Amino acid sequence: MTADLVRRWLDAGELDLPAPGSGRTGSRWWKLAALTENDVVAGRLAEAHADAVAILAELDGPPPGFGELWGVWAAEAPQALVTVTDTVTEDGAGSAVLDGTKAWCSGAGICTHALVTARREDNVRGLYAVDLRQPGVQPLADDWHNVGMHASDTRSVRFTEAVAIPVGRPGEYLTRPGFWHGAMGVAACWLGGARGVAAPLYRAVADEHEGAVRDVHAHAHLGAVDAALAAAEAMLVSAACYVDAEPHGKRTELIARRVRAVVEHAVDEAITRTGRALGPGPLVLDGKHAQRVADLTIYVRQSHAERDLAALGKAAAR
Repeated sequence: MTADLVRRWLDAGELDLPAPGSGRTGSRWWKLAALTENDVVAGRLAEAHADAVAILAELDGPPPGFGELWGVWAAEAPQALVTVTDTVTEDGAGSAVLDGTKAWCSGAGICTHALVTARREDNVRGLYAVDLRQPGVQPLADDWHNVGMHASDTRSVRFTEAVAIPVGRPGEYLTRPGFWHGAMGVAACWLGGARGVAAPLYRAVADEHEGAVRDVHAHAHLGAVDAALAAAEAMLVSAACYVDAEPHGKRTELIARRVRAVVEHAVDEAITRTGRALGPGPLVLDGKHAQRVADLTIYVRQSHAERDLAALGKAAAR
């Protein structure tokens, strides 16, 4: 079970990763890639937890407690909106109350805590730490119809007078440097998933070589996949060096958008060319491979495709 795997990683300290910009950003991203290569959905949940820990540190939020598994629920849908009423307790500490429905909450029934964005009265988006075990938090019915990423338990969650702790200043979630560090952490997970999808193609060509069989088309597909994966790896290495050298660098958004575009291309190459080279066999006879392809196909759609490429072009032109 995905939840059990993530919990084992958490308990074993596998999710205690170096912070972005700490001098070991590359180690952080390689670990995320390795976890996702093992299991795409578990790696996605692990990345969210690691991102939440980094956000809490960056914005001086409450540190996660032992055994807590965190999510980051920042997506906003037109039909689902969470509003917040900020309050001040008797001891002067800030607190808040959340009401409404938040869509696209991964780990809805798995995570113990989450960072949740909510709209204030001035329509500015604030960020809040929420203990999901309180009565005012209710995951709604599962309406996920695709086998891809189904184990992520992504559902809508209803908040009814749920107590929360403000994290950072209003609007700071999107403007902080770490926002783009996190975006590259997701790309590292995509890369790990692409490696896992391409693994049968590597094995098939290696087995061909041992058996003196020559399928030049499979070789060509593998060559294209290998080049794309190597380019993605190189982009992440370069980006990690930049983040460590300039954690608050002005070019972080541009570099993050480049990284995500190159890694997304590698994912597309791995999925498409592995299928074209090996045919339907692995997709129908190898359950783990079929699930990995289905999961990664959905996961990479966190990219906004041409809209993200347009944003990259605009940033590059600047």
